[in-house]
Amino acid sequence: MAEQLLSIAPCHDTLPENYIRPESQRPRLSEVVTDTNIPIIDLSSPNKSLIISQIANACEKYGFFQVVNHGITEEMLRKVMGIGKEFFKLPPEEKAKLYSDDPAKKMRLSTSFNVRKETVHNWRDYLRLHCYPLEEFVPDWPSKPELFKEIMSTYCTQVRQLGFRLFGYISEGLGLETDYIENVLGEQEQHLAVNYYPQCPEPELTYGLPAHTDPNALTILLQDQQVSGLQVLKEGKWIAVDPVPWAFTINIGDQLQALSNGRYRSVWHRAVVNSNKERMSIASFLCPCNSALICPPKKLTEKSPAIYRSYTYDEYYKKFWSRNLDQEHCLELFKTYSGEQN
Repeated sequence: MAEQLLSIAPCHDTLPENYIRPESQRPRLSEVVTDTNIPIIDLSSPNKSLIISQIANACEKYGFFQVVNHGITEEMLRKVMGIGKEFFKLPPEEKAKLYSDDPAKKMRLSTSFNVRKETVHNWRDYLRLHCYPLEEFVPDWPSKPELFKEIMSTYCTQVRQLGFRLFGYISEGLGLETDYIENVLGEQEQHLAVNYYPQCPEPELTYGLPAHTDPNALTILLQDQQVSGLQVLKEGKWIAVDPVPWAFTINIGDQLQALSNGRYRSVWHRAVVNSNKERMSIASFLCPCNSALICPPKKLTEKSPAIYRSYTYDEYYKKFWSRNLDQEHCLELFKTYSGEQN
């Protein structure tokens, strides 16, 4: 029901009961720490080998990193964030036309994560779009605001190019050919989520999104420039990832953890909410084609056996969406017997 959308619902003085987490599952915001060593990688460096080694180190130790001088202009990023905010300020009747709680839909405006399966909801609305090939999907995208299709399609093209560039660095960091990961993943799908987190009356009781890993290969996140909300798990502690001006935050997804035979980590991350300010982020997901066979290359299994069995991305994605977001790591269900770890 479209009236479930937080951006349509009236403001709340207290958190509705169906958003309140059990005490043991709350974010404990006072325990979140700041890590000044979060990797920030300058992609304009003339030293390519330095970029490759910095990314490899970040993938192993953090499972995520931030990139600056990435080739997408600040002007473009301001336009994208601006049009996203305009979208969520559209009249309720316009947004209601786009609402769906069907995860299979290629374009939908929805709320929380998977309202059909959840017992507790998340303080988030989101617009999710399929983005590749653009000519197939753009006609069904929202026609309002007026420049939405033009700005978002240009952005999607530029983000895809950045993602493939990063795949090259990540491949070389594993000692593989530059185009290895890109080739293995096939004709990659691309999805985009415009996330809207309204002001929340009691942020310590709920999440924008609870702890999860991303089921895809690589996530390229544009954060709100004024409001922090992304947190990642490192060595048992939640770390606040404060926005770096017009940087992208790059998350290693589950498929790169599997392809790297566990060397690179798909990081647990979450979004918390704010009582004073609304927050927005735009996440771009590069996904293997459904028929892509995911398994580590022989070069990475010569000294240690494969941790995960071979599977198609279609099999993985269906399993991921059949579960609750914050259950155990979905990759655990694909482990081989020899890959079990104590």
